[in-house]
Amino acid sequence: QLQLVESGGGLVQPGGSLRLSCTASGFTLDYYVIGWFRQAPGKEREGVSCISDTGGFTNYADSVKGRFTTSRDNAKNTVYLQMTILKPEDTAVYYCAVGNGCSRYAPAYDYWGQGTQVTVSS
Repeated sequence: QLQLVESGGGLVQPGGSLRLSCTASGFTLDYYVIGWFRQAPGKEREGVSCISDTGGFTNYADSVKGRFTTSRDNAKNTVYLQMTILKPEDTAVYYCAVGNGCSRYAPAYDYWGQGTQVTVSS
C-alpha cells in the first residue's frame, strides 16, 4: 500500500521551532520532487517549499524564506521541513506531496499525505 505520512506537528510558542517529517512507504521518494504545502482555516492551500529529487534545488515562499528549510534523506525515504522563528500566522495543517517538477503550485503534485497540524500560540 502506498502511503505518504507527515509527522512532527504540534503546539509551539511564537519564536519556537519544529521539524516536520514526510515519510513514504510502499514506494521510494528518490526520483520525486517533494513539495510542502499548508492550509489554514478559511484560506487556500499555500505552497511553502519544494525540493528536487537530489536535494540540489529548493524553493521557498517569501513568507517562510530564511526561516524554513527543506531537506531530504533518501536513504531513510524521508523529507524534512525544519521550521524556525515560528509565527502565529504559520498555524496551519501542513502537507507533503509527491511530484515531478519543483513547484509551489498544488496541481503539479500527484500524491498527498494526510497532513499534520502546526499551531503557533502563546
